[in-house]
Amino acid sequence: MPDLHRHEQEKFFLNARGQKETLPSIWDSPTKQLSVVVPSYNEEKRLPVMMDEALSYLEKRQKQDPTFTYEVIVVDDGSKDQTSEVAFKYCQKYGSDKVRVITLVKNRGKGGAIRMGIFSSRGEKILMADADGATKFPDVEKLEKGLNDLQPWPGQMAIACGSRAHLEKESIAQRSYFRTLLMYGFHFLVWFLCVKGIRDTQCGFKLLTREAASRTFSSLHIERWAFDVELLYIAQFFKIPIAEIAVNWTEIEGSKLVPFWSWLQMGKDLLFIRLRYLTGAWRLQQPRKVN
Repeated sequence: MPDLHRHEQEKFFLNARGQKETLPSIWDSPTKQLSVVVPSYNEEKRLPVMMDEALSYLEKRQKQDPTFTYEVIVVDDGSKDQTSEVAFKYCQKYGSDKVRVITLVKNRGKGGAIRMGIFSSRGEKILMADADGATKFPDVEKLEKGLNDLQPWPGQMAIACGSRAHLEKESIAQRSYFRTLLMYGFHFLVWFLCVKGIRDTQCGFKLLTREAASRTFSSLHIERWAFDVELLYIAQFFKIPIAEIAVNWTEIEGSKLVPFWSWLQMGKDLLFIRLRYLTGAWRLQQPRKVN
């Protein structure tokens, strides 16, 4: 089973007055309709654009429907810049009931950061959203519709994945042959080794029911770039219904992915995922609570 250890200082967040408060748990009953988890590593420059768009949408939606409740959780994944300070300004502006910042002691990787945010969330539904704002935030409504269309949800579990597959032809035209070859190689490995039926596993815009989030992230081992693939592998193992929904997506400068080495690392992770589950080194069981 994966190591679900959390450092002592990662169990708290600062409220708008700068006082420490204990974070809630995914195992508690939900008190919000939507939690938005934003993994952030050295994102002091790109984060404000994403946060402004997301909070503008969420506030407008709440004004139109006063019963709608939300929270945004920014998880600073051991950044070396001012990411936490930038995010905390939103906590001061909107209040810590709506915006919370979790600062991790050390860098865990995108999957690890998202897991820490999900384990501290209060939402009935949980949205993963990248700090670069590449996906238009109002597209969350498309994911919500996709999730609802999957009902009835077995065990209250369902996942809607944002997808850029419809943009593939356009992106190929703008990419080098080498990057296109790497992309097709990665897609083949995903299909061959791990996940069938999902064309875009890597889009960072995913909506999960609370039950699906606790089940999948409790079992997750991969904490870096290929975590999405293991997440969907786990979901398919537990027969959690998955919808793939086309979203508006724009490439934003400043990606942390180094094309060749990142794809190589992901390819290695895919092989490890398959082999470790195949040999029984990793096993899927019912979720357990994190200490």
